[in-house]
Amino acid sequence: MDRPFAITLDVGSSRANHTGSWRTDRPEYVRNLPPCNGACPAAEDVQGWLFHAEGGDYEAAWRAIMRDNPFPAVMGRVCYHPCESACNRGHLDEAVGINAVERFLGDLAIEGGWRMPVDAPPSGRSVLVVGAGPSGLSAAYHLRLLGHAVEVRDAAAAAGGMMRYGIPRYRLPRPVLDAEIARIADMGVEITLGRAVTDLAGAMADGGHDAAFLAVGAGVGRRAYVPAGAAARIIDAVSFLHGMAEDEPPRIGRRVVVYGGGDTAIDAARTARRMGAEPVIVYRRTRARMPAHDAEVEEALEEGILARWLTTITHVEAGEVTVERMELDSEGFPQPTGETETLAADTVILAVGQDCDLSLVEGLPGVEIADGVVSVGPDMMTGRAGVFAGGDMVPAERTVTTAVGHGRRAARHVDAWLRGAAHTPAPRPPAAGLDAIEPWYFEDAPHAMRPRLEAARRASTFDEVVTGLDESTALFEARRCLSCGNCFECDNCYGVCPDNAITKLGPGKGYRIDLDFCKGCGICVQECPCGAMAMRPEPA
Repeated sequence: MDRPFAITLDVGSSRANHTGSWRTDRPEYVRNLPPCNGACPAAEDVQGWLFHAEGGDYEAAWRAIMRDNPFPAVMGRVCYHPCESACNRGHLDEAVGINAVERFLGDLAIEGGWRMPVDAPPSGRSVLVVGAGPSGLSAAYHLRLLGHAVEVRDAAAAAGGMMRYGIPRYRLPRPVLDAEIARIADMGVEITLGRAVTDLAGAMADGGHDAAFLAVGAGVGRRAYVPAGAAARIIDAVSFLHGMAEDEPPRIGRRVVVYGGGDTAIDAARTARRMGAEPVIVYRRTRARMPAHDAEVEEALEEGILARWLTTITHVEAGEVTVERMELDSEGFPQPTGETETLAADTVILAVGQDCDLSLVEGLPGVEIADGVVSVGPDMMTGRAGVFAGGDMVPAERTVTTAVGHGRRAARHVDAWLRGAAHTPAPRPPAAGLDAIEPWYFEDAPHAMRPRLEAARRASTFDEVVTGLDESTALFEARRCLSCGNCFECDNCYGVCPDNAITKLGPGKGYRIDLDFCKGCGICVQECPCGAMAMRPEPA
């Protein structure tokens, strides 16, 4: 009789004998937190949707993303993918291109017209969301999925917040943004534009709303004191980018100095370059200390934008800027040297930070403002019952991904509050570090490169700089995932067990350990490539 391949020739290790009576430890399947999931500010189940994508079930993968994030096509373009920085595969060859696969799925959904159904029964409760940016729209989306009526109000002429008015078209094409916002509106979310909310209590009463989520973005450019003559031309980067979004570009001339070192400064400089200017970035610290992401800085330099690091502006006059060279002291802080020079400049664009307009909540009983942001509790509720806040207006990193995550979290807390309960997030499982996987099971497979427009062409056009993956490269990229800490049904445990104690339960259902035949040798745990098994002490 043919034996299953996992059974040895030793009769003592076959199913003829029960061998588990003497073991002191037993194997168990575990679910640990993949580093990509743990690093995602939007709390996406990255590994979960990659599992569907690597099997070619792209719609299932997209729907898995949409459980947490309603903007996969947007996030696949503008997120700075901390998930990839945390990816264990980066220690082997290169991190999985998670962001590129997410974009592929988001674009595929737009092309296919995929929609999210609202299956929850109507709750009879209504929520007012102030701000149609990433946090507000994310909250509205999740609240609608939970069965609530939602109205989003925004003072702007178009929805999107800083996704529209702060991110240039070469990074985020407007048809992509419009398509993902339209999907949310099609779910029954009412989006009221051109209507600022100045009296929150009155707006809630007039609309019959039971709760409110405030998500006012950081749309006010911070002004720095720069000595300047009366004829000097100085504008802030936020206003500059806002004008570009509304097809009302300000006149900046050919010679432009951008003062600042963040992502907004880089966006302003690259936008000015596309308008025919010759921008120079002036930043008082070194390049290594720039808060802007290095990839954005590198692309700006490729496009011919000059940068003057360790330099500060001391005076602005019509047509020229006086700058002073800085040098680092013994502790690494820039100090003035007294050495100055003059740069030609038709316009100076200030990109030294952004603030939120908090006039909506100033004087509102129970709402506390500290250091330019609104204080909220762990449930994202302000000191006023039923009023929640998130995004740029609360203490947190100011990115689209963080804002989307805030909207999701807030929606769950708002839902619980409306139902007279409290939302308790599930405890986070242990992290699956690099030591949890067996890298020798995985072949070297550097990631698929994302094509980019050549620098000479992109410096004169607002066409999208980074293009997406096709199906073959997206599938390849998804299959590079190591599935850290969670079973992906590779059959290793089933194949190496000397006692045939592992039973396959079918695709997607995993395995079962027959403890009547397991002797606790631990081979299955040692040979699990992704750290989805662990040895636990035998119960007394």
